[in-house]
Amino acid sequence: MHRDGQIKRAPLVTDDDEEEIQRRIASDHDAPEITDEQWAKAMTFEEALPELAAALRRSRGRPPVENPKETISIRLSRDVLEHYRGTGKGWQTRIEEILRKAMG
Repeated sequence: MHRDGQIKRAPLVTDDDEEEIQRRIASDHDAPEITDEQWAKAMTFEEALPELAAALRRSRGRPPVENPKETISIRLSRDVLEHYRGTGKGWQTRIEEILRKAMG
């Protein structure tokens, strides 16, 4: 967008521009255009490297735990919350330990 608030539009590609683009594509021997025959033989990542694809799927996210924690909402007084947050990283775990002791 220009400073005057007008939307800047990309210039249209002319037939001459398209011809030049196609000429440059054809002359690039390092990255030739894929043929219909090559497209017909193309495979997905999973088809080409199934073991690696499976390993990547397994390695995503946290490993499952036997007793996962639950996200809840709890209302606490500001001074209590500030006190435990002020104890640094792991403050929620410390609150859980206190609650476990209170459970007996």
